[in-house]
Amino acid sequence: QVQLVESGGGLVQPGGSLRLSCAASGSIFSLNAMGWFRQAPGKQREWVAAITSGGSTNYASSVKGRFTISRDNAKNTVYLQMNSLKPEDTAVYYCNAEARPLGAPYEYDYWGQGTQVTVSS
Repeated sequence: QVQLVESGGGLVQPGGSLRLSCAASGSIFSLNAMGWFRQAPGKQREWVAAITSGGSTNYASSVKGRFTISRDNAKNTVYLQMNSLKPEDTAVYYCNAEARPLGAPYEYDYWGQGTQVTVSS
Protein backbone atom coordinates (compact mmCIF):
# COMPACT_ATOMS: atom_id res chain seq x y z
CA GLN A 1 0.00 0.00 0.00
CA VAL A 2 0.90 3.66 0.12
CA GLN A 3 1.89 5.70 3.15
CA LEU A 4 2.09 9.49 3.44
CA VAL A 5 4.22 11.10 6.14
CA GLU A 6 4.11 14.85 6.76
CA SER A 7 6.72 16.95 8.49
CA GLY A 8 7.60 20.59 9.04
CA GLY A 9 4.78 21.87 11.22
CA GLY A 10 5.33 23.96 14.31
CA LEU A 11 4.79 27.29 16.05
CA VAL A 12 5.48 30.48 14.13
CA GLN A 13 4.74 34.15 14.70
CA PRO A 14 2.32 36.04 12.47
CA GLY A 15 4.07 37.06 9.27
CA GLY A 16 6.47 34.16 9.51
CA SER A 17 7.05 31.19 7.21
CA LEU A 18 6.97 27.41 7.40
CA ARG A 19 7.60 24.68 4.86
CA LEU A 20 5.65 21.44 5.07
CA SER A 21 6.80 18.24 3.41
CA CYS A 22 4.91 15.04 2.62
CA ALA A 23 6.71 11.95 1.45
CA ALA A 24 4.88 9.05 -0.16
CA SER A 25 6.28 5.56 0.26
CA GLY A 26 5.29 1.95 -0.24
CA SER A 27 4.42 -0.11 -3.28
CA ILE A 28 3.55 2.73 -5.65
CA PHE A 29 2.78 2.14 -9.31
CA SER A 30 1.83 5.74 -9.98
CA LEU A 31 1.43 8.88 -7.93
CA ASN A 32 -0.89 11.41 -9.46
CA ALA A 33 -2.43 14.54 -7.98
CA MET A 34 -1.21 15.55 -4.54
CA GLY A 35 -2.47 18.24 -2.27
CA TRP A 36 -2.91 19.76 1.15
CA PHE A 37 -5.97 20.17 3.32
CA ARG A 38 -6.30 21.71 6.76
CA GLN A 39 -8.66 21.48 9.69
CA ALA A 40 -8.92 24.13 12.36
CA PRO A 41 -10.48 23.36 15.76
CA GLY A 42 -14.24 23.18 15.51
CA LYS A 43 -14.23 23.52 11.74
CA GLN A 44 -14.55 21.19 8.79
CA ARG A 45 -11.51 20.08 6.85
CA GLU A 46 -10.88 22.43 3.94
CA TRP A 47 -8.85 22.15 0.78
CA VAL A 48 -5.75 24.35 0.60
CA ALA A 49 -3.78 23.56 -2.55
CA ALA A 50 -3.22 20.86 -5.16
CA ILE A 51 -0.65 19.94 -7.78
CA THR A 52 -0.92 17.49 -10.65
CA SER A 53 1.80 15.05 -11.65
CA GLY A 54 2.63 17.47 -14.46
CA GLY A 55 3.05 20.40 -12.09
CA SER A 56 -0.17 22.34 -12.60
CA THR A 57 -1.25 24.03 -9.37
CA ASN A 58 -4.39 25.39 -7.78
CA TYR A 59 -4.96 27.24 -4.54
CA ALA A 60 -7.80 28.16 -2.22
CA SER A 61 -8.50 31.88 -2.37
CA SER A 62 -7.59 32.24 1.32
CA VAL A 63 -3.96 31.23 0.67
CA LYS A 64 -3.35 32.31 -2.92
CA GLY A 65 -0.32 34.55 -3.14
CA ARG A 66 1.00 33.41 0.25
CA PHE A 67 1.35 29.62 -0.13
CA THR A 68 3.21 27.72 -2.84
CA ILE A 69 2.78 24.01 -3.54
CA SER A 70 5.50 22.07 -5.34
CA ARG A 71 6.60 18.48 -5.80
CA ASP A 72 9.67 16.40 -6.45
CA ASN A 73 8.51 13.42 -8.50
CA ALA A 74 11.85 11.65 -8.09
CA LYS A 75 11.37 11.71 -4.31
CA ASN A 76 7.57 11.20 -4.33
CA THR A 77 7.35 14.28 -2.16
CA VAL A 78 5.07 17.30 -2.12
CA TYR A 79 5.85 20.56 -0.36
CA LEU A 80 3.84 23.49 0.90
CA GLN A 81 5.76 26.72 1.39
CA MET A 82 3.70 28.98 3.62
CA ASN A 83 4.64 32.66 3.83
CA SER A 84 3.01 35.65 5.51
CA LEU A 85 1.27 33.32 7.93
CA LYS A 86 -1.78 34.57 9.81
CA PRO A 87 -3.38 33.32 13.04
CA GLU A 88 -6.29 32.03 10.95
CA ASP A 89 -3.89 29.65 9.21
CA THR A 90 -3.63 27.72 12.48
CA ALA A 91 -4.79 24.17 11.82
CA VAL A 92 -3.73 20.58 11.41
CA TYR A 93 -2.45 20.25 7.85
CA TYR A 94 -3.05 16.98 6.02
CA CYS A 95 -1.34 15.69 2.91
CA ASN A 96 -3.50 13.94 0.32
CA ALA A 97 -2.49 11.89 -2.70
CA GLU A 98 -4.17 9.97 -5.50
CA ALA A 99 -2.05 6.90 -5.98
CA ARG A 100 -2.22 3.53 -7.67
CA PRO A 101 -0.48 0.79 -5.70
CA LEU A 102 1.47 -1.90 -7.49
CA GLY A 103 -0.86 -4.60 -8.74
CA ALA A 104 -3.99 -2.53 -8.17
CA PRO A 105 -6.37 -1.77 -11.05
CA TYR A 106 -7.42 1.62 -9.71
CA GLU A 107 -6.22 4.73 -7.95
CA TYR A 108 -7.05 5.29 -4.33
CA ASP A 109 -7.13 8.33 -2.11
CA TYR A 110 -4.52 8.41 0.66
CA TRP A 111 -4.07 10.70 3.66
CA GLY A 112 -1.22 11.53 5.96
CA GLN A 113 -1.53 11.68 9.73
CA GLY A 114 -1.44 15.47 9.86
CA THR A 115 0.99 18.04 11.18
CA GLN A 116 0.08 20.92 13.48
CA VAL A 117 0.71 24.49 12.36
CA THR A 118 0.17 27.18 14.98
CA VAL A 119 0.48 30.87 14.14
CA SER A 120 0.62 32.94 17.29
CA SER A 121 2.61 35.69 18.93
